Amino acid sequence: MFLEFPRLFLLPIMREKILHKATELFLNLGFKSVTMDDLANEMAISKKTIYSHFENKTKLVEESTMDLFWYISNGIDEIVALQKNPIEELYEIKKFVMLHLKDEKSSPQFQLQKYYPKIHETLKKKHFEVMQDCVLDNVMRGMDMEIYRDNLNAEFVSRIYFSGVTSIKDNNLFPMQIFSMPQLMDYYLEYHLRGIVTPKGRQILNSIINSNQE
Repeated sequence: MFLEFPRLFLLPIMREKILHKATELFLNLGFKSVTMDDLANEMAISKKTIYSHFENKTKLVEESTMDLFWYISNGIDEIVALQKNPIEELYEIKKFVMLHLKDEKSSPQFQLQKYYPKIHETLKKKHFEVMQDCVLDNVMRGMDMEIYRDNLNAEFVSRIYFSGVTSIKDNNLFPMQIFSMPQLMDYYLEYHLRGIVTPKGRQILNSIINSNQE
């Protein structure tokens, strides 16, 4: 029993390593493009080792996407807990998300939807639940601070924001040859905020945009 302990202790560590490397490859190369052979070669391990932790590629994709989703969700919660200015908060969240999505070089959202529709739908529902609460709170605080217009329907604004964030990831609507993901996120966030800010909020927004361009 004692001799087996180190091996048992290492199993979860290897599983996490496989999960993290798979996530990195999926984001950089795409969910369809990366094979189990690619992953095994990249990690210098056998496919048998991978399959001892994940029964198939679909299961690996599912766990990889959910692991990244919860990691980003927890990071967003930490940013929200700081109770920053709502406009600044949205820019901090955007910066954090883009950092961990690696700029989505391979349009992974598009590949996930096309090749793993069930996983995509589950992820989309969870994404909506988390984002809805986050943006709704952001809008309400912005209205209270008089940097967002006081006649906003907060429920509508939060839902249309989610709809927009989802749509700009559609590679058919916004080809990567024309728009990079960082550009799209910058354009969309400014577009969203300019529609809801007051003159007081516009000053804050312009200040953030100008500082980001320096």
